Amino acid sequence: MAVPKSKQSKSRTNKRFANYKATAATLAECPQCHELKEAHKVCKNCGYYKGVEVVAQKEEAQN
Repeated sequence: MAVPKSKQSKSRTNKRFANYKATAATLAECPQCHELKEAHKVCKNCGYYKGVEVVAQKEEAQN
């Protein structure tokens, strides 16, 4: 079995995680309402995905 000869330092351990960077979500234009939405997800504005209404939008009550 492989056993380390000595303890690995904290700085050496933390170097593994130093290269991780969060990336921004990929945005695409909705073909129905032309708002920006996340790619491969239902549009939050109109409820359409690939030209089909997936989520029915609530009608706003007009006073």
